[in-house]
Amino acid sequence: MALLEVKNLEVNYGLIKAIKGVSFEVNEGEIVALIGANGAGKTTIMHAINCILDKMSGKVFFDGKDITHARAHSLVGMGMSQVPEGRRIFQELTVFENLQLGYYSKKDKKKFEEKLNEMYSNFPILKERSKQIAGTLSGGEQQMLAMSRALMSSPKLLLLDEPSMGLSPLYVNTIFDMIKKVNEMGTTVLLVEQNAKKALSIADKAYVLEIGKMTKSGTGSELLNDDSVKKAYLGG
Repeated sequence: MALLEVKNLEVNYGLIKAIKGVSFEVNEGEIVALIGANGAGKTTIMHAINCILDKMSGKVFFDGKDITHARAHSLVGMGMSQVPEGRRIFQELTVFENLQLGYYSKKDKKKFEEKLNEMYSNFPILKERSKQIAGTLSGGEQQMLAMSRALMSSPKLLLLDEPSMGLSPLYVNTIFDMIKKVNEMGTTVLLVEQNAKKALSIADKAYVLEIGKMTKSGTGSELLNDDSVKKAYLGG
């Protein structure tokens, strides 16, 4: 069943058509990857799905509801959460305070404690650093915090925009292991990632974006072994 459907999406930046009739879907339980070069439009698609950018035309459906013109802040309550490019944690707040702000329902204290302990179990370093100012964490630790903050709302769909950007190889592996674990625990994932090899290695399904158009799709395994994808994105 399709949890997210994007149909004939078009987005403009002024007179420039950034996204040109893009259609794809993310089925419940999947990890779906969008890969492509810098400037291909990957982040623009994420922002359009999240209603941060206006759409010129097309439709977006989430969990059976038309969210094309929804208010961005309403999407968390519907079950969609995003980790933006660059992490965007609250630098001057503590780790704990960042996680607290990610929790959607302010009334259920017991559920909050359960979610908090779940995040601390996933990333023990965050428990160790719970009172530390978030801006003093390393890049990898900040990415862990950004993911955990997004997961505090128990989303049905997690949008990840360039989660490995600027991280050391060790942290890249940690983050991708976490993405797989989150998915195995029941969260559907839409992943935008420049590290195409890593993204395709964990993706159930993937799409290639070139200058605002979808040019290829298939399973992660199929695209990993596609000669044109290898040449363009995998260094082979």
